[in-house]
Amino acid sequence: MEYNFPVTRTTNPKPRPEDETKLGFAKYFTDHMFCMDWDEGLGWHDGRVVPHAPIAIEPASCVLHYAQMMFEGMKAYRTPSGEIQLFRPDMNAKRMLRTNERMCMPELPEDLLIAAIKAVIKEDIDWVPSAPGTALYIRPFIFGDEVSFSVLPAKHYRFMIILSPTGSYYAANDGGLSTTRIFVQDKYIRAAKGGTGYAKVGGNYGGGMRASKDAMEYHCKDVLWLDAEEHKYVEEIGTSNAFFRINDEVITAPLDSGTILPGITRDSVIQLLKKWGIKVSERKLSIDEILAASKDGTLQEIFASGTAAVISPIGWLNIKGEDMTVADGKVGPIAQKLYDNLYGIQTGTVEDYMGWTYPLGLCRK
Repeated sequence: MEYNFPVTRTTNPKPRPEDETKLGFAKYFTDHMFCMDWDEGLGWHDGRVVPHAPIAIEPASCVLHYAQMMFEGMKAYRTPSGEIQLFRPDMNAKRMLRTNERMCMPELPEDLLIAAIKAVIKEDIDWVPSAPGTALYIRPFIFGDEVSFSVLPAKHYRFMIILSPTGSYYAANDGGLSTTRIFVQDKYIRAAKGGTGYAKVGGNYGGGMRASKDAMEYHCKDVLWLDAEEHKYVEEIGTSNAFFRINDEVITAPLDSGTILPGITRDSVIQLLKKWGIKVSERKLSIDEILAASKDGTLQEIFASGTAAVISPIGWLNIKGEDMTVADGKVGPIAQKLYDNLYGIQTGTVEDYMGWTYPLGLCRK
């Protein structure tokens, strides 16, 4: 389907960041955003690109009381030729469908998602950065804003997209990789079977903030969650999926429990490892097995994967207040190779031998 969205250009453009090596993550937002409405019996309608600005919302809107919302995280990249491209947007669209079904929210077609992204990036194409380690972060989100205190699905929703030029989530000073310290959480849980762990919803993150605050007290960047039932098996890291390389086998938690977010980068990592002939397993792995591997020298690497960081090597696990060094505490060879290939494919500096990039037909010279 062809979509034509009206555009209202800002009359007060913002100054763009002068130093792209110091963007940080989600510190700056572009001049425009996308908005669209959904009504029962009418469907999605009135898509438009407008100036990025605060929005008005009725205090009795159901999202503020019952948290009926979802979001996605994506990036647009500028290639050396100036072309703007996405990375596996079809996977984001499929995950949105699963999330929306879980949250009793209306389906958003893949072609509508991509058309909306293209429309708003077209207006803010000069904001797409090109420095090493940078990208344009894309945040699509949907929320119910019906005025109602009934604990029922809303009858009106808003779909919005905002954009932010960003650097790496856990960047080294040169924009490359650096290791992080992660706190093993054995008190609180992120998700349980039958819950919303596999869905991209705000409640999963809001409920994890207590654990993140605890992690910061031990100078840790994020939390490694254990399973809800036994507090024994590793699941995922607060903002990403976790991988453990033990005795030349890369292990990550399986998705069958419904408690793990099916990351697009996670799937890409698994596919690349298999293509390279590296043994990769989706299976349960206990924190005790990791400790034992550390003691006998077979723990080679731990790293996280996600849209924000791409690949984030982990140099230390903090367990009950004590640091456990991962191998030599430095960036491991598999993590580095994955980052070089994934970010290279995303930015067009490495041939897309997996067929994962999606050119938007936009070019910034």
